[in-house]
Amino acid sequence: MSDVTLAQRQRPLWPLFVAPVLLLIAAIGWSAFWFYAASQVGVKADAWRAQEAKSGRVYDCARHSIAGFPFRLEVRCDDVTVSLISQMAGQPSQAPVTAKLGEILAVAQIYDPKLVIAEFTAPAKIFEQSAQQPSYVVNWSKGRSSVFGLPATPQRASIVFDDAAIDRLEGAVQVPFASAKHIELHGRIAQGSPGDHPDIESLVEINQGSIQGVHPLLTQPFDADVRAMVSGLKDFAPKPWPERFREIQAAGGHIEILQSRIQQGDVIAVAAGKLGLSANGRLDGELQMTVAGIEKVIPALGIDKMLEQGVPQATLDRVAPGVKSQDINNLFGALDRAIPGLGKVVKQNANVGVAAGINALGTEAQLEGKKARTFPLRFVDGAVFLGPLKVADIPPLF
Repeated sequence: MSDVTLAQRQRPLWPLFVAPVLLLIAAIGWSAFWFYAASQVGVKADAWRAQEAKSGRVYDCARHSIAGFPFRLEVRCDDVTVSLISQMAGQPSQAPVTAKLGEILAVAQIYDPKLVIAEFTAPAKIFEQSAQQPSYVVNWSKGRSSVFGLPATPQRASIVFDDAAIDRLEGAVQVPFASAKHIELHGRIAQGSPGDHPDIESLVEINQGSIQGVHPLLTQPFDADVRAMVSGLKDFAPKPWPERFREIQAAGGHIEILQSRIQQGDVIAVAAGKLGLSANGRLDGELQMTVAGIEKVIPALGIDKMLEQGVPQATLDRVAPGVKSQDINNLFGALDRAIPGLGKVVKQNANVGVAAGINALGTEAQLEGKKARTFPLRFVDGAVFLGPLKVADIPPLF
């Protein structure tokens, strides 16, 4: 037997088992770590829920389970209830809004537990105050969100829904209220903290959205992309909206529209500016707008209907001081008597003159290759002015 063969036979075999043994030890250690982390999920969740409850957000689920071994933590909650509890001075606590939905699945990577991704199962039922029957039903094909910063202070959050629809319940009948093919909401704390005067930078994106029963302009599908900065918030604690708006007004807060684009058919509008609140709780501020296709907005604003029904004196006082409404209406009547139907034709075609007047506002511009006009959209204690023309009144927010 050669010396080489003898040396091979005498070589120890234990090094061959080192790698498998180390791998087994690592697997056991990782498994122990995962199960320990899983055992802490309930502890961390209870602490987080207690912290949220102090701020008025109460979360509850009838059943929950934990899975995801070996690299993820998956927490599944069934029969979820979310209540926003408000506390006004001198009044007992109340839940102005309660939402109930079937299931939430929250997922975190074991190596990055501060990033939590969640999926929601439709539908959600929205209850107002202590009502026994829901006021709204919300449906979607896919709903998901992500929050970074948990379980400590959240730093940014996003929520996305596909095929979202909100129906208002009138008795047993569901009446469509709002819908969108796709909607995204992103927010981050730009300054401050959730409990101490946070300034929020937010981004809202809506594709094929519509809202029923508010204004004719909103019933037709539109796309919107808005980036804004909100300041003046005291904290994130839930409270009635009038109280929230009072806080913002008292703090001199505002919403700054950093960038926005809205498209509805051939009409495209971009705007930027700052909006605040007056002492009466009404919108104050100005947006600088550029609009392509503004002549198509005239009927939706109701100016043509106003002309068909006669020109109100208040409108004439703004756009033609000294001219009497009765004189204009008498003229339309005289035209009808001379040539039946002529007065109505003149009224309807007066809309062209109004459109021409609006086109004379501001300055000529180009927007995405289309002819457009740039002009200010002003909010004066709730009154909305398109250049010098008052087109709407917004009710007080508190």
